[in-house]
Amino acid sequence: MVKMVKRASRAELSLGRGPAKGRARRAGPPPANNRASKQTIRCENVARILEAAEAVFATKGFSGATTAEIATRAGIPKPNLHYYFRTKQALYRAVLDDILALWLDATASIVAEAEPADALRRYIEAKMAYSRTRPFASKVFANELLHGAPAVKGFLGGAMKRLVDDKAKVIEGWITAGRIAPIDPYHLFFVLWAATQTYADFDCQIAAVLGKKKLGPTDFDRAGETVATLILRGLRLKV
Repeated sequence: MVKMVKRASRAELSLGRGPAKGRARRAGPPPANNRASKQTIRCENVARILEAAEAVFATKGFSGATTAEIATRAGIPKPNLHYYFRTKQALYRAVLDDILALWLDATASIVAEAEPADALRRYIEAKMAYSRTRPFASKVFANELLHGAPAVKGFLGGAMKRLVDDKAKVIEGWITAGRIAPIDPYHLFFVLWAATQTYADFDCQIAAVLGKKKLGPTDFDRAGETVATLILRGLRLKV
């Protein structure tokens, strides 16, 4: 990548785009708008790479995926991919970090002062939306767990556990206040994860049973409403 940059610089000089011979180069950092432009390009390239990697890791697994295929899917040269992510392991970890951020953000509605029915419905809607719009994300995460979670085990027992502990306390508070029916908050989360992520992880099975080639927005809407109804009624909340 460094060599490519040097060649480009010499080409600019030969075309008269660089500083004139003998003229002093301008000292100091590049203009702010140039830095902003480079940062925008970097963010766009990283986003394209992560999106492509998510799809390839989901369909090929970590072992079957190659950075060459990911670069092709992202529409960039392979050396450019390795400029941002030096190894396949680093890229895989970045994909997982991006996915885990989604899972954590989805719980934002579950806070003590919220109305339980509204908070849980919003959580279910968020999870179903991710299953619809980011199915590859759920599949990458599922594949990681099926292999013993070697890359995220520390996260699961650390940041994720702390988050679920905090949200479990919120639910226990609702129970103590008589706002929802008694239930084990941890197993409530496990049920919610299973009920929502199955529409991403096993979408082909669900589509086949419904007699469709693939699931559409209406299917996800109906699924989300069904899950919400079951959960809210089970907790003696108004649907």
